[in-house]
Amino acid sequence: MRAVSNTSPLSGLAMIGRLNLLKLQFSEVWIPTAVSEELDAHPHDVARIALRQAFESGWLRRAPAPDSPLLRMLSVYLHRGESEAIALATELRCDVVLMDEQEGRQFATQAGLSVTGILGILLRAKLRGDIPALKPEIQALRDKARFFVAPALEARVLTEAGERG
Repeated sequence: MRAVSNTSPLSGLAMIGRLNLLKLQFSEVWIPTAVSEELDAHPHDVARIALRQAFESGWLRRAPAPDSPLLRMLSVYLHRGESEAIALATELRCDVVLMDEQEGRQFATQAGLSVTGILGILLRAKLRGDIPALKPEIQALRDKARFFVAPALEARVLTEAGERG
């Protein structure tokens, strides 16, 4: 299964030491130029090192987003990374777009793409047995990546994982 990712899922997973979960779940993860630029300037050494290793191992790849009417339309409404990720996923016919921002997720869905975010990746990892528990991972996202998780969403995801909220 191939994916295209926006910055947030890669950054968050790298910051909590769980970037390897993407390698376990996807054969390839592609990022567009805007996302690559954001990740290259990541302020945390641990995340930059993990991302560099993912590129070197070949499962994390870069590709420019196509200059298309879709990209131009999305650029009016979304940040550059989100726009490019959706356009690249459409061009590459990827199975899923990795994106956390609600507005970007809505546009990706309207473009006919399957979307998941960092919590979906962690939930799948828990259900597959790749991580022992989801709750500590969510707490690590809060503590290390300053990632906001709405309480209702957290409760729902923990329930799906078979954990108490």
